[in-house]
Amino acid sequence: MATSKSGGSTQNNRESHSKRLGCKLFDGHRVFGGEIIVRQRGTHIHPGKQVLRGGDDTLFVTAPGVIKFHFGPKGRKYVSVINPQ
Repeated sequence: MATSKSGGSTQNNRESHSKRLGCKLFDGHRVFGGEIIVRQRGTHIHPGKQVLRGGDDTLFVTAPGVIKFHFGPKGRKYVSVINPQ
């Protein structure tokens, strides 16, 4: 019986690249149309007014304004864009 494994392929080098998820813009930031607010997997944060959800659950702005994070129905966290007066 061999006292060690025979030389074969390595068991390292199989980590995936980080996906750079998370909030990209925060409460109170001025935004314009098309900017990404949050990159996420699943809906940890839900889209509110003037915010849409992309196919990979990314939240992005549809109109200029100021970002506002808040809680809504069922205790869910939402992000909306408020038009400044």
